[in-house]
Amino acid sequence: MKYKVIALAVLSSIIYSCSSKSSVPTTEVKKEEVKTSPMTSELTEGMYLYENNCAKCHNLYSPNDFNAEEWKTIVARMQKEAQLTDLEGQKIYNYLTMK
Repeated sequence: MKYKVIALAVLSSIIYSCSSKSSVPTTEVKKEEVKTSPMTSELTEGMYLYENNCAKCHNLYSPNDFNAEEWKTIVARMQKEAQLTDLEGQKIYNYLTMK
């Protein structure tokens, strides 16, 4: 009897481990997370500056990770670290806050 229980447990484990684990991921986009502002040339330049200067030292955050006031202090501090001009810092800030 023990042999049958152990064999059944092993067989069940094998079947479970070999079964397909794929599932369709569901992603919900909250309306407040979607920024509807069109990308102007200045915003595109800000995105380029953000991606090419900030990513040199660390992983990039999503613009939605912080609010405008938080981005203001972050950009001001990191602008000095990255040796960016005030205009470049402003373009990055505008991109991150979509202004």
